Amino acid sequence: MGIPMFNESWIALSIIIILVGLLLHQPTLLAVASLLLTVAGVSWVWNRYALHGVEYERTFSERRVFQGELVELVTRVTNRKLLPLSWLRVDDQVPADLNLVDGEVLPSSQPELGYLSELYALRWYERVNRRYRLKPHRRGFYAFGPVRLRSGDFFGLFERRQTLLHKEWLVVYPEVRPLYELGLPTKDPFGDSKAWQRIFEDPARTVGVREYQPEDSFRRIHWKASARLQKFQSRLYEPTTSHHLVIFLNVATFPQPWRGIVPEALEEAVSIAASIASYGVAEKYQVGLLANGTVPGSDQPLKVLPSRDPRQLTRILEALAAVTGFATLSIERMVTAESPRLPWGATLLVVTATVYDDLLASLCRLRDAGRRLVLLSLSTDCPDLTDQGIRTYVLSGGTGVDFCPPARRTAPGTLHVEPVAERGSVSPWARPSAREGGS
Repeated sequence: MGIPMFNESWIALSIIIILVGLLLHQPTLLAVASLLLTVAGVSWVWNRYALHGVEYERTFSERRVFQGELVELVTRVTNRKLLPLSWLRVDDQVPADLNLVDGEVLPSSQPELGYLSELYALRWYERVNRRYRLKPHRRGFYAFGPVRLRSGDFFGLFERRQTLLHKEWLVVYPEVRPLYELGLPTKDPFGDSKAWQRIFEDPARTVGVREYQPEDSFRRIHWKASARLQKFQSRLYEPTTSHHLVIFLNVATFPQPWRGIVPEALEEAVSIAASIASYGVAEKYQVGLLANGTVPGSDQPLKVLPSRDPRQLTRILEALAAVTGFATLSIERMVTAESPRLPWGATLLVVTATVYDDLLASLCRLRDAGRRLVLLSLSTDCPDLTDQGIRTYVLSGGTGVDFCPPARRTAPGTLHVEPVAERGSVSPWARPSAREGGS
């Protein structure tokens, strides 16, 4: 509780002055002390109950949006008592970089946080709504709250404060773009699916029977048909149309994570992963996402395993909205460790801003083991491995600028980064280095 001018001792002082006035028979002292006691007493009672029955709510037109979409934020303050409020200040803690279209976010002692401040005067049982428009320009989980309420008496002698701890979240998904904007072919971008779609069968869908063969599992036997025909019959399963696509996102933008992060490269890699996940779900893939980054408050790598759940894309986009640039392990170690746990026919797609020897060596070992691999790099310093069985794409930004230029050492302890030249002849968003044939 804050007390800017008065406190309870002023009431005691007023009583003392009254007693002195009575003893000295001074009407002026009695009048002044009585007035002071009345004002202080009324103000003290008013302040005591100022925040009783005061409610603060915030509502969003959408809880989950994409970058650049408008969101309406409505704040609602209600005074549920007979006592009016001559003034009420509300400080709602919000992200400092929140793009408020029609309003202002005031700075706070923490650089990443700010305050949405509002001043009200409420009558008895009055409710006031205020509307704001937000246009988030960055992905992330935006936390709103806690809220600080401040009010007091009509004369401004006393002040009461209260903190409401409840928080609410606005999830901003990364940008999702069609494949042609990324520079990827829209037909079979990850290999010729027709060549391998009949290799795998869906045991939940039986399309017929045939005679039992020695290599058939007993679980394939159709017992009713076998009894009817007096010989063993095996089930024929429908070829599965749901292929597995597992996206591995490398949040490190340098081969050595301790060198820092290139924010533009990280955001582009996240956007590419989100775009591919959206495409895969639309094409009936079972899409999964694994990243060597973490979400805030966790030290574990991010994992969304492939699933048929209709909410799978939402889960992936939420994970990508929250992932940070802190790499818990190298991407090559993660791909090597997780691949044995993934379906054998899955396509493993690696999205990375930087390509280096250890990563390429790990991918080649997985290729030799029979894995289907696709490499998407943001750095032009990436060899084309398509002829070696790893479909390769080199993607760049919308300006045709290489996000991660190659670096070379000119002297011990000196790092020289090659200048980035704009490539005006490069088609927007990407230069695919993969050939049209399947891998």
